[in-house]
Amino acid sequence: MDEAKQSADAGKLVCQEWYGSTPRKHDYILQGKEGVLKQVNTSTRHSSLSQLFQTIFLPQGYPESVSSDYLIYQIWDTVQAFASSITGTLAAHAVLKGVGVGDETATVMGATLTWLLKDGAGMLGRILFAWSKGIGLDSDAKRWRLFADILNDTAIFLDIISPSFGPYFTLVVCISGVCRSIVGVAGGATRASLTQHQARRNNMADVSAKDGSQETLVNLAALLCSLVLIPMVSGHQMVIWLLFLVFTCLHLFANYKAVTSVCMETISQSRLHFIAKHYLTKEEVLDVKTANHLEPVLFPVKRPLAIKLGVSVGDLTRSISFPSLMEVYERSMTGYILTIDYKRKCIDIALSQSSDTLDQIQACFHAELINFIIEQNRKGQELNAELKKLGKLVEESQLAGSQNEELLKAVLKTSLHYTESNISSIAKELHVKGWVTEVVLLGANEWRALWDYDELQMKKSN
Repeated sequence: MDEAKQSADAGKLVCQEWYGSTPRKHDYILQGKEGVLKQVNTSTRHSSLSQLFQTIFLPQGYPESVSSDYLIYQIWDTVQAFASSITGTLAAHAVLKGVGVGDETATVMGATLTWLLKDGAGMLGRILFAWSKGIGLDSDAKRWRLFADILNDTAIFLDIISPSFGPYFTLVVCISGVCRSIVGVAGGATRASLTQHQARRNNMADVSAKDGSQETLVNLAALLCSLVLIPMVSGHQMVIWLLFLVFTCLHLFANYKAVTSVCMETISQSRLHFIAKHYLTKEEVLDVKTANHLEPVLFPVKRPLAIKLGVSVGDLTRSISFPSLMEVYERSMTGYILTIDYKRKCIDIALSQSSDTLDQIQACFHAELINFIIEQNRKGQELNAELKKLGKLVEESQLAGSQNEELLKAVLKTSLHYTESNISSIAKELHVKGWVTEVVLLGANEWRALWDYDELQMKKSN
């Protein structure tokens, strides 16, 4: 009887809820005859501090709301931000000394002009860099991210040595300002690209905001350390250089580890290079993790011929006549026209107005195929039976150069046939291996063409 009464008092468990994958949990108990619903907090104890930290500094829904590489990247990003803040403080100390802080002979006007010139040079550098390199920041985000941090350390180095240059102090800090402005463009743009990759629930703003909170916390910690360090090292140049060397090495190492930990599923020129190379060697598509591991983050991918995607049709006719190109591509259903220019050491690709992302992938794979053949011929390595004929044609075409248009047409026809025969299976395997093909980062230029004569006439008449 007593047991039945206790059971009635305890009520009936009718619902449970969890807050994402966190330890927060509620049970809902239906009690009494009136059916009063009672909420019982069954969260794991001793986790309130970690829950608070996660709520403040991590995106909502973590870890499901972000990419799998988020945590390792943020750890290394935190380390590099701390190191950069320390060296940045040393640089600020040196620049303030250079403009005359503490020097009775220095004038406010001189310091102000130096600061204005430094900022002005930085503004010009920001505009010119964004104009010249803007399109490459998306397609090669990891390499430009590391480049920005290396350039940031260069700017800090220039700031620290600037007081030693006397009358050339202003010139040195202006160069430093240009470097720092480029860092702002490259770092900000690539950070946005990486944030977009990490956000998995259309929560880019939340991921970006929490990244800002993490960086602010790190900068605050670095500020407290700097308040202790600066009075100790002021006037001791050897100690300053030792600290700069230690924290710069830590900064660069942490940045390298951060960018190499990122596994992006979108296809870029460098990742496609390794995908194509592996496929042409072993007839299988690389998975996302392996291709990202092979992707270089210090230097661009080396190819015998540079790949230029989205060029003007006029660029194609530098190495071959347009009627000859039409003979190659007239029966093709591809949304591009590709040709080889041995003299300029590049492969030019014009895109159709109707071309999509798969056409761009196919075009770049076609270009990688030709580069692969040239590389194998140079190394004297034997090609498989399917590529032997193409290998011989490429070798003969290279020797003849632009003097034999028929040989170049044969290379284009044979390589196009191989590409069209294999692209369907490649596209399917890309999806199986986790690659995203709906969006590509191949750095295509904006030229688009319409080369179908009948369609062109119809459009003209309309």
